[in-house]
Amino acid sequence: MILASTRTDIADFLSTVIYVYTAMIFIYVLVQLLFSAGLRPSYSRSVDAVLGFLREVCEPFLRIFRRAIPSFGAIDLSPVFAIITLTLINSILVRGVLHG
Repeated sequence: MILASTRTDIADFLSTVIYVYTAMIFIYVLVQLLFSAGLRPSYSRSVDAVLGFLREVCEPFLRIFRRAIPSFGAIDLSPVFAIITLTLINSILVRGVLHG
């Protein structure tokens, strides 16, 4: 009984971490789209810290897909493939932890 509860807790934790990372990638891409449209926030240390954090956390993972996927002009499909990969990893890990 305790083992089943621990497995469920681990699966929930992994699922939550992957969900949060997916949300951070989505927010990072949205901010980059706003920047490319010309909307820039006025300088603030807190905004700069948040944007720097998003860049440092999301770029290494997205860079893996940018190297593997050919570019289609101005369209960057790496976030789409990154989110699909995270979703697949989430389903495989959670299923593996719960039933493994």
